[in-house]
Amino acid sequence: MANWEMQNLIAGRLTDAPQRAEIHDKYSGELIGSMPLATDKHWETAIASAVRAFERFRDFSAERRAGILQALYDGISARENEFIRLIVAEAGKPVGYARSEVRRALDNLSTGIRATLDYAGRMVPMDYLNGKGKTAYTLRIPYGPVLGISPFNFPLNLALHKIIPAVATGSPVLIKPAPQTPLTMGLVARILADADVPEGLVQIVFGTNEQAERAVRDRRFAVLSFTGSDRVGWHLKNISPARKVFLEMGGNAAAVVDNTADVERAAKKLAYGGFLYAGQICISVQRIYVFRSIFDTFTERFLAETARLKTGDPTDEQTTAGPMISAKEVQRIDTWVKKAVKNGARLLAGGKILDASHNLYAPTVLTDVRPGMEVLDNEAFAPVVNILPVDDINAAIAEVNRSRYGLQAAIYSDSYQNIRRFIQGVETGGVIINDIPGFRIDGMPYGGVKDSGLGREGGRWALDEYTQPKLVVLS
Repeated sequence: MANWEMQNLIAGRLTDAPQRAEIHDKYSGELIGSMPLATDKHWETAIASAVRAFERFRDFSAERRAGILQALYDGISARENEFIRLIVAEAGKPVGYARSEVRRALDNLSTGIRATLDYAGRMVPMDYLNGKGKTAYTLRIPYGPVLGISPFNFPLNLALHKIIPAVATGSPVLIKPAPQTPLTMGLVARILADADVPEGLVQIVFGTNEQAERAVRDRRFAVLSFTGSDRVGWHLKNISPARKVFLEMGGNAAAVVDNTADVERAAKKLAYGGFLYAGQICISVQRIYVFRSIFDTFTERFLAETARLKTGDPTDEQTTAGPMISAKEVQRIDTWVKKAVKNGARLLAGGKILDASHNLYAPTVLTDVRPGMEVLDNEAFAPVVNILPVDDINAAIAEVNRSRYGLQAAIYSDSYQNIRRFIQGVETGGVIINDIPGFRIDGMPYGGVKDSGLGREGGRWALDEYTQPKLVVLS
């Protein structure tokens, strides 16, 4: 196993620290590398550098900003296989899905480069009242330095969803990676250092949650962009003085299968969407509401598809559900499932720890779950799917909306009336028709409502989040 000894990127230089945090393979437990824990002095240097960078680089041409993103694209592309191996090891992500993350990251950068070159304000209609004879337009002005806090489950691509719009708009960005998976961003730090990116424009600082919280409270950051749990996200919003707070916080994604759906296709897609990467995706399938007339047929088919999925070594190309991120998370979901069963839920599959030494939890299917049970109400972030019967589309929509989350939802149907009603009625940031709620490409506007967050990621939608309009009127 490779030993990745990474460094922070602070004020344009790769930087070490007296203390290093060891990172272990999430499946084998083997030591795979370490990351320096930045000191408080390092954090202060990084924040001050970001402030200086904003004054220097806010007026970079779009061409020059796009060139920085192109250099990052070229660096990641040249080391694609190393990124794949690193993500498999430190995130426990199945190799096929890790490969998909790296390719999505490259597509994300390509989309960002195009958006950078195309991004502009808009003309403002003025030819009426006192505006007759005048011309007006808006410019998009960056708010200022960005603090980005990224999660463990997509250690490359979700950090890029903060870096790309920041660079595209001339906003210096400081990324604090997740403590479970910092090495991927350590490799990005090497690429940025080699590319001679302007000092302070992009910084990667690994540290404690306490240091990150102090940074959140720092008024020198104009934007906070956080991806993670809703509990942490809302806390950070409440303590942040930033002029713009952008939160992406996941959910407990629901899908509806009505009596006109292709049951076999729906069952196959939803099983994969529920158990891929052990359910550790913000939009993993967690709740499935099935019309009562096809409930038994669908459930039988779903259980058969679940049984076909392989759980195990993430380096195996056939693995769908690899390890969970830690032993603590395995114990948490095992406790949730056992509590649900004790309180009346019916276990249809799984419901046990497969291999504690490798952080493997069995793909689990429950029914007869009720509001108040953690497996239904909370974000499981684990290989657990609940299947419940509903009588009609109105009942299905009511159940989908019976959640404090609202990221994405899906419906499998050939009924125009049901699809139309679903689109209008569900309280989510995205609606997916005849595919899993986990469908995403990186240029689409992605984000949620309710406790799933604030703002949108992807393409020019993200650039809008990092900027504000300045009106110009010409007489």
